[in-house]
Amino acid sequence: MANNKSSKKRVQIAERNRLENKSYKSAVRTLMKRCISACQAYSDKPGEKTQVSIKESMNAAFSKIDKAVKRGVMHRNAGAHQKSRLSMAVKGVLDSAN
Repeated sequence: MANNKSSKKRVQIAERNRLENKSYKSAVRTLMKRCISACQAYSDKPGEKTQVSIKESMNAAFSKIDKAVKRGVMHRNAGAHQKSRLSMAVKGVLDSAN
C-alpha cells in the first residue's frame, strides 16, 4: 500500500485512468457490435433506412476508435485493425446486396 503522499496520489490517478480507459474500450466494443448488427439487419432486409443506419453506426464507431487511439487507450495499429475489420464487414454486406 502507498506510504507517502505522492504514491497515494499516483494510486488515485492510476485508478481514475483505469476507469476512463475501461469506458473507452467498452464504448468501442459496443459501437462495433452495433455496426455489425446493423450489417446483419441490412443483409436480412435491405433498404434505404437500414443502409443509413449502417453508415451512421460505422461513423460513430470510427470516431470512438480514433478518440481512443488519440487518448492512448488503444494502440494505433489496433485501432486501424478494428476500423479495417468494420469497413470490410460493411463493404461485404453492401456489395453483396447490389
